[in-house]
Parts: sequence; structure tokens; C-alpha cells
Amino acid sequence: MTIEEIQEEIVDEFSMFDDWMQRYEYMIELGKSLPLINEKYKTEDNIIKGCQSKVWVHAELEDDKLVFTADSDAIITKGIIAILIRSFSNQRPRDIINADTDFIDEIGLKEHLSPTRANGLVSMIKQLKLYAVAYQTQLN
Repeated sequence: MTIEEIQEEIVDEFSMFDDWMQRYEYMIELGKSLPLINEKYKTEDNIIKGCQSKVWVHAELEDDKLVFTADSDAIITKGIIAILIRSFSNQRPRDIINADTDFIDEIGLKEHLSPTRANGLVSMIKQLKLYAVAYQTQLN
């Protein structure tokens, strides 16, 4: 699936819920299914700066596609990074770099997060794209 198709799927899933409490619960469920980062990658280098809670992200290139793993010490944040990783993992770095993240606004995520969590969301997206830039450079 392309990034756009995955993002449309996420928007469809979130549209099934009537209120934000149900959406938060769904995000927590998504966080539980997150491909967990290996403990050896839970280092300062892999912590996303700008997040209120701790979020670790690791990226590896497999068959010219980036595979992300992550973890967080907060359940909502874990759900947020799970949504982003679902969108961007197993995709080519160039596609990640060029992908937009409008689906975040479509599901109303930013407006229902505290300002510090919203900043953390932006930092997470930026970090995933930075990994993509670094790996794309290696591929060139």
C-alpha cells in the first residue's frame, strides 16, 4: 500500500468513532500493536527531542524501504507514534520525504492534543522525515 492509501485507511477508521474519547481509546489500542523498538536502541540518540514524554524511534533500511520501530513511556504518545509508523514504515525514503501529513488534520488529532503533545507530534513527523532524508542520501 502507498502512504496515501494507508493514511486514507486511518482517516476512515477514525471516522467510525463518534467522539474523542472513543478515538483516544482507539489510539491507545494502536499503541499496543506498535512494533516495539529493541531495548538496545532505547538510547539518548533515538529519543525524539521536543516531546513531553519519552519517545524512542529507530529506523533501518530493508530492501530500499525504511522500517521503523518505536516506544514511548506514555500511552497516548505511543498511539500517536503508532499512527505515524503505520503510515511511513515499509516505504521508500523518497516517498516518506514527499508525503504530506494532512491526514493528521483530517482525523482532528492536532486540535484534540494539548499544546505540548501537538508540538511532540510535529517533532515526531520531523524526525521520521529526517531519517528518510539520511537514508535517501545513502541510496543516491
